[in-house]
Amino acid sequence: MRIHRRMESWYLMNGLRAFVLLVVGLTADISTHHSPDERQLRSVLTKLEHYHTMVPLLLEGTEQRPISWLRSRTPPASLHILIQTEGQQLILSVEKNHGLFASHYTETHYREDGQTVTSTHNSTMNCYYHGEVQGYVHSEVTLSTCSGIRGFVLLENKTLMVEPAFEPANDTHVIYDGHHLHFPSGTCGHGHNISTVSNTNTRGLLQSFRTRHKRDVQKTTKYVELIIVADNREFQKQGKDVEKVKQRLAEIANYVDKFYRVLNIRVALVGLEVWSDVDKCSVTQDPFTTLHEFLDWRKLKLLPQRPHDNAQLISGVYFQGTTIGMAPIMSMCTAEQSGGIVMDHSDNALGAAVTLAHELGHNFGMNHDTPERGCGCRMTVDRGGCIMTPSTGYPFPTVFSTCSKKDLVASLEKGVGMCLYNMPEVKMLYGGQKCGNGYIEEGEECDCGEPEECLNPCCNATTCTLKGDAVCAHGQCCENCQLKPAGTPCRESSNSCDLPEFCTGTNPHCPANVYLHDGHACHNMDGYCYNGICQTHEQQCITLWGPGAKPAPGICFERVNSAGDPYGNCGKDAKGSFAKCEARDARCGKIQCQGGANRPVIGTNAVSIETNIPLQEGGRLLCRGTHVYLGDDMPDPGLVLAGTKCAEGKMCLNRQCQNVSVFGVHKCSAKCNGRGECNNKKNCHCEAHWAPPFCDRAGFGGSVDSGPMRQAADSSAVAVGSLVTLLCLLSAGLMLCLKRKALVQFLCANKKNAIQKLRSVGRKQTPSPPQTQSVFRVSPQHKPPSLPLHSRADKMSHPSSEPLLPAHSFQSLRRMPECPSRCQPVHISHPMPITLQPHRTLRATVVHTLPRHIAYTHTQDHDMPSPPQKPLPAHPLIRSHGMGRNVRIPAPLAIPIPTVPRPPPSIPLPNRPLPRLPQPFYDH
Repeated sequence: MRIHRRMESWYLMNGLRAFVLLVVGLTADISTHHSPDERQLRSVLTKLEHYHTMVPLLLEGTEQRPISWLRSRTPPASLHILIQTEGQQLILSVEKNHGLFASHYTETHYREDGQTVTSTHNSTMNCYYHGEVQGYVHSEVTLSTCSGIRGFVLLENKTLMVEPAFEPANDTHVIYDGHHLHFPSGTCGHGHNISTVSNTNTRGLLQSFRTRHKRDVQKTTKYVELIIVADNREFQKQGKDVEKVKQRLAEIANYVDKFYRVLNIRVALVGLEVWSDVDKCSVTQDPFTTLHEFLDWRKLKLLPQRPHDNAQLISGVYFQGTTIGMAPIMSMCTAEQSGGIVMDHSDNALGAAVTLAHELGHNFGMNHDTPERGCGCRMTVDRGGCIMTPSTGYPFPTVFSTCSKKDLVASLEKGVGMCLYNMPEVKMLYGGQKCGNGYIEEGEECDCGEPEECLNPCCNATTCTLKGDAVCAHGQCCENCQLKPAGTPCRESSNSCDLPEFCTGTNPHCPANVYLHDGHACHNMDGYCYNGICQTHEQQCITLWGPGAKPAPGICFERVNSAGDPYGNCGKDAKGSFAKCEARDARCGKIQCQGGANRPVIGTNAVSIETNIPLQEGGRLLCRGTHVYLGDDMPDPGLVLAGTKCAEGKMCLNRQCQNVSVFGVHKCSAKCNGRGECNNKKNCHCEAHWAPPFCDRAGFGGSVDSGPMRQAADSSAVAVGSLVTLLCLLSAGLMLCLKRKALVQFLCANKKNAIQKLRSVGRKQTPSPPQTQSVFRVSPQHKPPSLPLHSRADKMSHPSSEPLLPAHSFQSLRRMPECPSRCQPVHISHPMPITLQPHRTLRATVVHTLPRHIAYTHTQDHDMPSPPQKPLPAHPLIRSHGMGRNVRIPAPLAIPIPTVPRPPPSIPLPNRPLPRLPQPFYDH
């Protein structure tokens, strides 16, 4: 019996051992076929101190449904989800993130043969949500329902992470506190920080530029049109599943959009790209090289094909050291550097999302939250702190500090991010449309949200239609449910290179932001516009050295930047080595300044580099540069910024001094006819009284992009004013004509014959007693014959030894007012016989100049004077210096009335011929 029992025990033990080995073997075999999600979750759970599982439920009124109910349905616009954690029930109220995908959103991946596959249809369902926890103030929820529930719940004192368990088919999920997750911290490639300066004697990197702060950049919503690219290593890390990679990238973007919403910035995906065959640029463990290569690929390949504002690379490669991300600072919207690289360092997508938000913050101009800055953060360090902390780890930060907000405002006011003020089209929302989601979609006149939350008096929340006489319900150009008049300013310019926008009178939304064309002169011709910013050496010197700083002479730039070392260079080449500056590019390398503070004012990690250059005439020239100890992922702030004027007609581009003609600004401005300037859309922005598109006709100013800059009321006032002025001028002209006619009649009736004036000039003998003077009408039958050219001068009738006429030039002929038609022209050498019938009596008057073909009255003496005894002088009259000046001649003596007409006496010619006189000139 004992032997038998022993045998049974032996069989039992071996059976159990075999069973255990079989189970272990099966378990090991199964573990080798885990999905990427399961492997990631297992990796996370091994790092956790505490977690538990639960089954979330969907709440629809009084009904409860399992999460698996969503798999066969289109994601609804809103959800209410019940979860349990540590014996506590939480209700998550979330709304679909309708603004996550732009209407021109595309997805791209590559086949094994390298062929590009791009889809523009709804290949990714919009299953991404934002919301809050019911009953918890300041709570936040961001999650996706694409494959179970995956996201985070932010409460006042903790951050909960939720994701599907090993068997999502039974709706089991894992929930844990991020604080319990142990994970080594990662750092941003910036290394040290550009700290802001003290409040007493220094200014920040961005705030030093004295620009016009017109636009309220905090109230205006900004939109980042983002493209996220996954490299081949990330594709392999996600099990070579293209759809899974796309979902992860979209999930990352959904998190980032949630982080930035509190800053009034929305992140909209315009594209996802997966390098499913090979990497399209070099991706190595060297983060600097990878960043450089990616930004070059973006500029040359991606940007021309798909316009966007910013691009980020999600890499599965582990970078050297502790670096998990890199991005150039203050580079948003630039073609060269608006982007960054992010290492997908965490099994949870939230980790990569926080890093991407951090690098995007650098693109916006945000600096690190270092202790010396004294930043305020509503999350304590043990709860993750804020997003812009130099290093990050579990729990992940999800909020921005007060320093980040100040940096952002200062950067935007300077002009960074000029491309962010146009809202992407969202009329073709992915995942369907719904009245009450807050987005105006196709077929809707307005959308103010659900009826219980709608506060818009112009919109019917139930039908998404306008109420009553309302014309609009949303937009900066909508006021009291009516459109604002055309020409009403809706977005002021933020700096000298920015252009204002105006309401069009037909659209409730403000036109997209536009600015001056690259290469346009600015800042009193000291700089050129580039990406909507006016860059000058002087402004950068003030930024680095404070007030009183100015650029050093050109010899400083040439001598220092020809070294090619950390203290004088033109940046780094593709290998990461410092590049020497050519003489023509020296002003595009390390900036050299004079004056200012004793040390750089941009931060505690910046040092002064002073170089003394001996001069030929004696003495030394002090050149002051800076070196900031930063990582390799951002441009050295001591380098001259792109777009800075380096010579007349040239600016710095890619560390080279290039001609601004490469932008075509002069050709573009030429079509504006000198009455406007070219904007970044290559359209004319016309002056106030000229009309686009070419400023060649009267109008209201502005451009086809920015709207009219004058209101119609202004033009009406101008028209009324012009009409009143015209009427006044016409009235004055009419009165002048009437007065002139009376004056002409008066002058014609009183003027005397020129021969009478000549006879009376210089007469010294006592005149005979005055007799009654009569004026007779000259007979029209007798016309004076024309005289030869040499004898067309007035001559005396009788010789006399007395002085002749006052000196006068015959070349200065005068014009007389027109005489009535009854007067006939009479030449003084051939007087016409007069009639005995008197016409009227006139008093003596002043002689006026004689126009051509002017008739005049004529009087004669009964007794003619004797002819002169000596010849006339060669120049009897003095030349008049004023062509329009009148000569006054004494009035003639009274002449007795003749009783019998007598023939005119002959006038002897002088013995000496007179000089030839020019042909008289008469004004018509």
